[in-house]
Amino acid sequence: MRDLAILFIHLLTTIARLMRPGGGRAIVAESLLVKHQLVILNRGRERAPNLRPMDRIIAGLCTLFIRPGRLLRIAVILKPSTLLAFHAALVKRKYRQLFSPKRRGKPGPKGPSPELIAAIVETKRRNPSWGCRRIAQQLCLVFGLEIDKDVIRRVLAKHYCPDPGAYGPSWLTVLGHTKDSLWSIDLFRCESLILKSHWVLVVMDQYTRQIIGFGIHAGAVDGPSLCRMFNRAIRGAGSPKYLSSDHDPLFRFHRWKANLRILEVTEVKTVPYLPISHPFVERLIGTIRREYLDFVPFWTARDLENKLLSFKEFYNDQRCHYALDGDTPSEKTGKIRPKVADLHSYRWRSHCRGQFHLPVAA
Repeated sequence: MRDLAILFIHLLTTIARLMRPGGGRAIVAESLLVKHQLVILNRGRERAPNLRPMDRIIAGLCTLFIRPGRLLRIAVILKPSTLLAFHAALVKRKYRQLFSPKRRGKPGPKGPSPELIAAIVETKRRNPSWGCRRIAQQLCLVFGLEIDKDVIRRVLAKHYCPDPGAYGPSWLTVLGHTKDSLWSIDLFRCESLILKSHWVLVVMDQYTRQIIGFGIHAGAVDGPSLCRMFNRAIRGAGSPKYLSSDHDPLFRFHRWKANLRILEVTEVKTVPYLPISHPFVERLIGTIRREYLDFVPFWTARDLENKLLSFKEFYNDQRCHYALDGDTPSEKTGKIRPKVADLHSYRWRSHCRGQFHLPVAA
């Protein structure tokens, strides 16, 4: 705008000079001198001048008053390269209009459906301690879909906002577990609400990852109590041919070895001082503690046994496993997979007194 004002003032000045005596000759001489100076300055230039948009506008307005024959000599707006670039842009636009899809929208994959997003977020909200892999396996089991854990992670990062107190059980869940109890597997120790030590013996099938049973004992464990715990854990499930155990001193009792001989069970020991040589049961104990016992209180040994049996049912029939390709231990033994749920019509079922919530077919 400032350049147009200067141009207008210069036009008025030139008209005033033309009205003076000899003004026409002075303007022509000045124009010839300026043009000659431009010729001298451009002798060392090998490229076109850099023009701003306002310079091009002013030059375009001035061409309206110049004859076409004269315009070819003094044109500074367009260069051959400019014409070629403009032609290439027109060609590119033509073929883009011909061969681009007619629909308007953001290209690329659509991503998960709103129903699947709602199921993922609700599963995480109801089970805040579950990770992306666990949620993906559980939804694959229920809905029969192929979902990657990275999809779960992206959905939760965008749509899930945990509450400050979301982690951990609610007061209703805690109060529901104070009536009777549930605990975990193999040989480990836990404390009741009155701080009394309880030992839990866990027996599992290493092939199917299925929990066979639990044996509970309050107080110190000796040979006869260890035998009673083992016999109670395998009650109704028969006896194995081989039994793997670590080098814990509790498994060196004479009564324990005699009990195995009566049951015709061969004991196989792991590598000493190497917990990784006994990985399945150690990992199962960690799962029971991390996912269940850390959130569930108990009073007595009977209370603990009832709660562990409830977790056993959930673990064997409902909880999928990464090592089993997303199947449950019951499916590994030949049980029929439950009915596949529909994302548009499903309901939620609680397990272990509201500790876990899983979607099922409506």
